[in-house]
Amino acid sequence: MNARLVLALLALLALPGSAARAQDPAEPAGEEEDSVRIIGQRLSRLAGSAHAVDKTTLEALEQDDVHRVLGQVPGAYVREEDGFGLRPNIGLRGTSAERSAKITLMEDGVLLAPAPYAAPAAYFFPLMTRMTGVEVFKGPAAIAYGPNTVGGAVNLVTRSIPRGSRGEIDVATGRFGTDKLHLWWGHGDDRFGVLVEGVHLDSDGFKRLDGGGPTGFDKREAMVKLRYGSAPEAETWQRVELKLGYADEASHATYLGLTDADFADDPFRRYVASQRGRMSWWRTQAELTWRLELGAAFELRTTAYRHDFSRAWRKLNGIRGEPALRDLLAADEGRAAVSVAVLRGEQDSDPRSPLLIGTNDRRFFSQGLQTRGSWAVDRTGALRQTLRFGVRLHQDAIERDHDEAPFDMRGGTLLRAGPDEVATSNREEAMALALDVQDEIRLGEAVTLTPGVRAELIATRYEDALGDTGREHAYALVLPGAGVVWALSPGWSLLAGVHRGFTPVSPRSGDLADPEDSVNYEAGGRYLGRASRLELIGFLSDYRNLLVPCTLSAGCAAADVGRQFNGGAVQIRGVELLASQALRVTAGLRLQVDAAWTLTLSALEGRFDDPILGAVAPGDALPYLPVHQGHLMLRAIGQAAELDVAVHGVGAVRDVAGQGAIPARERVDGHVVLDVAAHWQVTEAARLYGRIDNVLGAEYAVSRRPYGLRPGKPTQILIGFKHRFGGEQRED
Repeated sequence: MNARLVLALLALLALPGSAARAQDPAEPAGEEEDSVRIIGQRLSRLAGSAHAVDKTTLEALEQDDVHRVLGQVPGAYVREEDGFGLRPNIGLRGTSAERSAKITLMEDGVLLAPAPYAAPAAYFFPLMTRMTGVEVFKGPAAIAYGPNTVGGAVNLVTRSIPRGSRGEIDVATGRFGTDKLHLWWGHGDDRFGVLVEGVHLDSDGFKRLDGGGPTGFDKREAMVKLRYGSAPEAETWQRVELKLGYADEASHATYLGLTDADFADDPFRRYVASQRGRMSWWRTQAELTWRLELGAAFELRTTAYRHDFSRAWRKLNGIRGEPALRDLLAADEGRAAVSVAVLRGEQDSDPRSPLLIGTNDRRFFSQGLQTRGSWAVDRTGALRQTLRFGVRLHQDAIERDHDEAPFDMRGGTLLRAGPDEVATSNREEAMALALDVQDEIRLGEAVTLTPGVRAELIATRYEDALGDTGREHAYALVLPGAGVVWALSPGWSLLAGVHRGFTPVSPRSGDLADPEDSVNYEAGGRYLGRASRLELIGFLSDYRNLLVPCTLSAGCAAADVGRQFNGGAVQIRGVELLASQALRVTAGLRLQVDAAWTLTLSALEGRFDDPILGAVAPGDALPYLPVHQGHLMLRAIGQAAELDVAVHGVGAVRDVAGQGAIPARERVDGHVVLDVAAHWQVTEAARLYGRIDNVLGAEYAVSRRPYGLRPGKPTQILIGFKHRFGGEQRED
């Protein structure tokens, strides 16, 4: 795809038009509410903390990376990996951000992870450019969205079928050979609707491989929606919608980082030992939804879903007979320095100690049937009551087939030195029945009480084909919770909540580890006005048991992948602050300031050794959990243009658990990044936009895991053009 050429041609076609309409160039009027927006208009009385990043904000940011979108949400922790958000790391309220495995990920209210119970690590994540909203739930608000309810849930909202016939083309090009082509078209009326959407995003990458070679990626996504429903005047209104999706990716990705000295010299360098790194995957998605409404009091939404995901990642695992790569890169002296020289290609490898390169081939499926409903039991009088409930029968599985082959380093080139050998062959499977109910009780206009309960019945099975061993396990949990919102005056309210949190144990660990179990508290206040919002919430997560998963991305040994370990009791406490103020400067200019800040403290209570946490002592803080992080965004919105400036800062973190001053070899320094985005509405249908990520060119590390220091994205400039066609181009 030559996106630069397409961009130039479309820009020439658009320029003769007049300068544009007022306010935000968000989606034209007439888009239907088909996609599942959970928060809706309930924020003022929602039990628990919740945040929505709406379509207008997403349009302003023009981001393809979910890390930069969620950075503005207090209590959300994000950690870059590849710089483009291909495999995100997201945590909520102190949960580990590693592969987003400790939170519930959803798309349109349906579980998104490859195998949410058996193997939830998010090696797949949709492109943000396709989304029209992002919702984040914490506290009692997360009870309905398991299985992971300790930290909370993230729901991605896809595009709805429009009314009338409308579409859009979006092309962009930028630094590092980054190109994007995004197309969608839809047609809908009272009964029938169709939507077709596709995205192609590729980049050459920003890392430089010693000796040359590719470090970029190529990613594609497509979605089709079809719906048919009752006439609007029908007494019993029904609708059926089919959603189909396909995505694939090929990327030259690696886990191999750098020594401290090499990172200081050139953070964007890649050692020649990573030249064989390549990730490829595909995913299919099929969802059939039936929606029923009986008047305004009762609504039911039932979805049958099936997702398949297959990935193969070939990468460097280590050097035979030598310490783990993580230890070699951390030491970089003595014998370790010799091994690091081999990784750089500066020295040939010893024939007795070849480099071990393996392909981790994994296949996943996730399927189920879920029903969510709401019933306004009593909508009159001083006491108003709405029941919200859900039932889900779910099954998922992962099959791992890992191999490994020896390679010699000769003259800065990797040469095969032997055949592939099977290293891992196992299967993990989970079956779960989940039920939840919440009763929103409004006592007059001042108090909203929302008690709720969630139940999970889970059966798991693990089979190891190499060891001819297996394990089966079954367990059940009841997870109660309650929240209360007290409206003090118009706009001002106090909130408090408590709920039991849970994260399932992997099938491989079965009865060898306990599920993650915690009691979570929150209390605070919020103000919601026409032009302003203020929210201050304190939270405490009191863990009976912290579950520590073992993954390659966290630096775990290959033989332990899929295992989980008991981390024992831990307390995580913190404060979340959110503030927003809009100001009309003139008739044609508005300013908006959004700020978020999170303080997080953690303390482990046990004394033990762990492959991920390290040597733990009472009072140790958790790794990769910043004490401070903040976000500030200023938006200047004119009649035909908008400028957005965002600053995001994260404090230093530890690589292993500890307390006091962080040793240099265990420290990942904090950083501050400045991003700028702007757009100009050239005509009513045409729009030019641009963004600069990391304007000041900050060079910073994001992690020492799994194998050495890895960098955040350097300065990137992206310029794009959008053109809408069909239908009226007016705003809601």
